[in-house]
Amino acid sequence: MSSVDDLLNREWFYRFELPDGRVTRSYNNGQLDAAHETRLQMMNVMLDWTWPGGLQGLRALDLGCHQGYFAAELAQRGCSEVLGIDARQGLVDDANRIARALALENMRAEQSDIHAVDTGALGRFDIVLLFGLIYHLENPIGALRVASALTGRLCLIETQVAPHLSGPLDFGRHDFVKDMKGCFAIVDETDATHVDEAGTGGICLVPSTAGLLWILGKIGFDRVGLVKPPEDAYEQLRTGKRVMVAAFRDR
Repeated sequence: MSSVDDLLNREWFYRFELPDGRVTRSYNNGQLDAAHETRLQMMNVMLDWTWPGGLQGLRALDLGCHQGYFAAELAQRGCSEVLGIDARQGLVDDANRIARALALENMRAEQSDIHAVDTGALGRFDIVLLFGLIYHLENPIGALRVASALTGRLCLIETQVAPHLSGPLDFGRHDFVKDMKGCFAIVDETDATHVDEAGTGGICLVPSTAGLLWILGKIGFDRVGLVKPPEDAYEQLRTGKRVMVAAFRDR
């Protein structure tokens, strides 16, 4: 059995198109295919806008790469180096299988918790992705700081978001007040840490959109803004319950 046939004999989280035109089967009869396709479309719009001449020669990093769906797209679009990082070794193995099946010599995946990444050793990447990750973490700001340290030009963050909360907050006494810039919702995943699509720690902090934008502006990015979803976007992105943010470092 060929390596390509092996990929077709199991379900994947994504629909990967293989060199012979066949497509892998995705989980739950493809219920989340629209989410992945919307993310991909929004990502490519931002990449085309930022680099209208193409991605040749760029370094790219996918933090929380899962099975390598978006990393593979970056490699196929011509990035000279694409590195995927994920906390789960099984997902890293899957991403490397996909790279081999698609003959992507410019793509590889490695295992690491995002908080353990050696930012000094890796250096900066022109493109950094942080898709579907930070709302599974108990320290999302720490993860965003790692992404900021690794970003040379553009970081794209896609995440579930919580309802916004703002206004004055007594901060130690009634006459010393601070403004709330946003908020985090606490989500319990402690019974799902064995699931590849859940966090490894169980306690998750989900940011509000305004809070996320404010944080990104405080941790080193020069410009931040929301990426507009297409009209036929996956419903969570279309309704603002999930967002994609573009964070830039200006040179």
